[in-house]
Amino acid sequence: MSAIVAAHGPIDVELGQRMLKRMAHRGPDGSQTHQVGQAWLGSQYLSITDPDDGAQPLGEAQQAVWLVGDGKIYNYRRIREELGEERFRTRSDLETALQLYQERGLAAFSQLWGNFALVIAAEDGRFVAARDALGIAPLYWAERGETTLFASELKAFDEDWRPAVEPFPPGHIWTPDGGLVTGPTFPVTAPALLKSRAPYEEPPAWVFDALRETVIRSVERSMDSAVPLGVLLSGGVDSSIVTAIAAKLAADRGQTIPTFAVGMEGSGDLAAARLVAEHAGTEHKELIYTAEDAIELVPQIIAELESFDPTLVHSAVPHHMVSELAAEHVKVVLAGEGADELFAGYAHYGQHETGAALHEDLLSTIEGMHIGGLQRVDRVAGAHGLEPRVPFLDLDVVELALALPPEWKLTGTDRPAKWMLRRAFDGWLPDEVLWRRKEQFGEGTGMNEVLREHYGQTVTEQDLHAEAAAVDPPLRTREELAYYRMFTDTLPGLNVGRTIGRFVQA
Repeated sequence: MSAIVAAHGPIDVELGQRMLKRMAHRGPDGSQTHQVGQAWLGSQYLSITDPDDGAQPLGEAQQAVWLVGDGKIYNYRRIREELGEERFRTRSDLETALQLYQERGLAAFSQLWGNFALVIAAEDGRFVAARDALGIAPLYWAERGETTLFASELKAFDEDWRPAVEPFPPGHIWTPDGGLVTGPTFPVTAPALLKSRAPYEEPPAWVFDALRETVIRSVERSMDSAVPLGVLLSGGVDSSIVTAIAAKLAADRGQTIPTFAVGMEGSGDLAAARLVAEHAGTEHKELIYTAEDAIELVPQIIAELESFDPTLVHSAVPHHMVSELAAEHVKVVLAGEGADELFAGYAHYGQHETGAALHEDLLSTIEGMHIGGLQRVDRVAGAHGLEPRVPFLDLDVVELALALPPEWKLTGTDRPAKWMLRRAFDGWLPDEVLWRRKEQFGEGTGMNEVLREHYGQTVTEQDLHAEAAAVDPPLRTREELAYYRMFTDTLPGLNVGRTIGRFVQA
């Protein structure tokens, strides 16, 4: 987790410094900038893999090519071995992207395995920006005149720049000469595995074995850190699976991993989290909050979340509190984000009657996560100087999940939502958790009704009728209008249709 700012073309250095300052929360370990020819790079960085020498911008040995980046490159050790250790100045995983670019040019980005937003600039005029295929690492950009600006968060941009700001598209590369081109490719977009089997057949046992082992390997990669690491344990099945795996891997190393949970008194999530923590043997820490605590936090949450969507706000409030708790103890957190989108965990997926329709819906959701659930995970963790990692969205997990016949993900009387994932981890968790009904983070913590009732009362029906058309699609509820007003007070000038993802069910 770091904040990056970059510019290609003329830039007032004070503008770049202002942009970095607005994102100081993302990188408490330091701030540096560098002018590279006609480009300017800046970073507010959090050092995870190389706390001693991981400062950014990173320069190669000749100091002619520089990089700023956010995220994690998981295959950096293999790349270092291929290129030769002697050419590296640091142990930073992001330096591998710099050296690989030097060696292979734009082809380097399709060979990186991980979540990343990178900008590289060279004294000879070369300049490239790239973002991972799923958009896990955030990146926004805006062009005005001869200058193109890049930043990790919306709030970084001065107000006069905001009308031009857009999300940098996931899985793409931009150069001044070539423009925007496809780069790191999105994983397989059509089911290919086991085509010889009829959809109604029971999956063979090895499918569950493969699924389990793939998720385990992903969690193991996510635990690569030179600084303290823990798990955000919501009490739902996804974070509970991550917890069970991480706790076992830590125990194999003679360690105990910390877990963190929050909720209102008597909430189902807190009870489930306690059960999982006891079962897995973690060092569990929790926080109980009141409705008043949650209500008071909402304006701050909307500012850090950079969204007014009620679904995101509901889940961001407890996420803010659990991140604040975790930040007292660790610098990296694992989260269960992504499993619902891969294995059809949300209630509305149950409306599909055919595998083809479900698969199309899942793909659409995954492609939009970078301005939805992933934005919530990134912004809220970043507000507390934490680096979040999402093992379910490691590319091999995504590829395997999307290759499974989608008919196997349809729900039925004997197949609850995410039944394949649950069955793959049978015996890893108490049954009452493993087969627990899906609840949204805000629902399980007791948050949804509290906020909906309170903020819905701050706006009249007349207000909603008069202001609903301020965005497209129109604002749907009085609660959403209340949040929209807070959002526009905090981030005036943005083109909401281009920058903000919203959960709008047909």
